[in-house]
Parts: sequence; structure tokens; C-alpha cells
Amino acid sequence: MSVNTVLTIGRQFGSGGREIGQEVASRLGIKYYDKALLTRAASESGFCEEMIQTHDEKPTNSFLYNLVMDTYSFGYNSSSFVDMPISHKVFLAQFETIKKAAAEGPCVIVGRCADYALSGMDNVLNLFIHADEDSRIDRILSRFPDLTSRDKARDMILKKDRQRQSYYNYYSSKRWGHSDSYDLSINSAILGIDGTVDYIIKLVEEFERSGGKKKKITETA
Repeated sequence: MSVNTVLTIGRQFGSGGREIGQEVASRLGIKYYDKALLTRAASESGFCEEMIQTHDEKPTNSFLYNLVMDTYSFGYNSSSFVDMPISHKVFLAQFETIKKAAAEGPCVIVGRCADYALSGMDNVLNLFIHADEDSRIDRILSRFPDLTSRDKARDMILKKDRQRQSYYNYYSSKRWGHSDSYDLSINSAILGIDGTVDYIIKLVEEFERSGGKKKKITETA
């Protein structure tokens, strides 16, 4: 199947969003971007990769920290960036990398406000993967053997979700996890990882069959 669709995936921590994205990309035969975006953003912007990772989906409001870290900025030398906090510069570097990746062809991009970065493209489907708390705790406990209790797994989930929510809400004009911020929200606990992948594949097939472009809704009197 020839695919022209770009998929962005927001996800709750422990919902399996990353694994789902990887499998969807593999089955569709298209590129997958997650952590690889950080390496590419560092290469294209001139920032060191460690700095990109430090700010990855983690907004900071510390003016002093941004001021000190700004000495490490090697890219974006125009005057418009001089007074910009380093966290903003890093976000813009990822923002531009996401747009370039999507312009190169169909792909799956996980997290990092990709839906917001690609809001002007009509061949993009924006998905959000979530699951009930117990299912996510079970998944986290299986991924991190050093977690010794469900309470610790729950704490990790809350921390990670708060970081992602803060990052998304801070940099985009939408609300993380809210259904109206995405084209489709999917509870991965209902169908399981494989079933959710199958569901997304069918969605892409139907989307492409109908033209592969979002239809604009016009109001009629």
C-alpha cells in the first residue's frame, strides 16, 4: 500500500503509544520519528544533542537557568533570537525539524507537539493514545523491573504526564489529552497494542481511500 499520510501520536505515559507508533510505521513501510528527532534537530540547529535531550518535552520557567544555558547556543544567531530563552530556541529547533521530516514524506511522529507543528498540512492525522490507570501501571511495572510497587509506578505516570501536559499546553494553542485537540483519541487498553495498531492501519486506509486530505467543514445557513 502506497501511503501519503503523516501520523502524529500524543500519548499518556504507559499507554503504549511509542510501541504502537513504531509498529504502525513498520507495517505501513514509512519512517518513524521519536528520539531520532533529537539527534536530527541537534545536527540541523547547531545545538548539542545533550541540550536538546535536557529540554525534550520538559518546559522550564527558570529565567536564570535559561540565561546561563544560552551560552551554549550555537545556532539561530539572528537578532530575533538574542533575548529568547534557550528552552524556546530548542523548541523551535525541534519544530523546524518536525516540519522538514513531514515534508520529506509519510511518517509517524511521536510527541513533541508534532500535531501543532504540522497544523497547516491537510494530509496529517493527529492521534492521542490513552488507557486506564491500572492498565498503564501494569505496563510500567513490566517495563521497569526496579519499580517495586504500584504506588511508585503511579507516581512515575503522574510525573511524566504532568511534564508532557505542561510542555504541550505551554508551546501549543491546544490542551494536552483533550479530545478536541486531536482527530481521534484511542483507548489502547480496549483493543490491546496489536488491536490498536490494526485499528490505526484501517483508519489510514480509509483516509487515503477518501482522498488522503482532511475535508474542510463549511457552515450553511
